[in-house]
Amino acid sequence: MRLLHTMLRVGNLQRSIDFYTQVMGMQLIRSTDRPDQKYSLAFVGYESNPHQAEIELTYNYGVESYEMGTAFGHLALGVSDVYATCEKIRAKGGQITREPGPVKGGDTLIAFVTDPDGYKVELIQRAD
Repeated sequence: MRLLHTMLRVGNLQRSIDFYTQVMGMQLIRSTDRPDQKYSLAFVGYESNPHQAEIELTYNYGVESYEMGTAFGHLALGVSDVYATCEKIRAKGGQITREPGPVKGGDTLIAFVTDPDGYKVELIQRAD
């Protein structure tokens, strides 16, 4: 088995596509508009499947926001330099909501970014 994608409901599809492509450096892999079913999809990621999982951005016509709830935590992305990545994200207008530094009780370097819909994205410094 392979993890294919994670779906996030978004309030403005183009705004979310812009965030994940322009701020986070992903590519728009494919998109679909289903007017009869009243939704649109956009898949973004760093590579096309089956190499890496993607994020499916789902816009349901007429719904501009969702309640976050308490079950969802965050997405996580591996980066080679969490400090430099945060500076690039900040320069492109992204919101760093937890500055880079060691995770509590450990040595792993992390940071958090918040997307336009309020979803948290953890950046984890990794050698690979």
